[in-house]
Amino acid sequence: VQVDFEDVIAEPAGTYSFDGVWKASFTTFTVTKYWCYRLLTALVGIPLALIWGIFFAILSFIHIWAVVPCVKSYLIEIHCVSRVYSICVHTFCDPLFEAMGKCFSSIRIRLSKEV
Repeated sequence: VQVDFEDVIAEPAGTYSFDGVWKASFTTFTVTKYWCYRLLTALVGIPLALIWGIFFAILSFIHIWAVVPCVKSYLIEIHCVSRVYSICVHTFCDPLFEAMGKCFSSIRIRLSKEV
């Protein structure tokens, strides 16, 4: 995240402080932000990098060794079921819907506007 001095300390138009105060504030803000970031990175960055590395390693391991094989196994097993389901639908439902289609095919709807 890029945070500049003007984004945090913004004087409205027409209101200005002394140039020396503005320059000193800018320098203080910039140096403090720079060194606090470096200090926090040195103190917290390395442990967090370790934690995130372990987390993503575990996530990758689970995905590669558990999730993908389970999904592949499910797709293989469901293929058999889908074949049986397809045969049942074609055997029982297709004739029913074809008969209903023939029965209702002669129905005509006419709209007329009454005045």
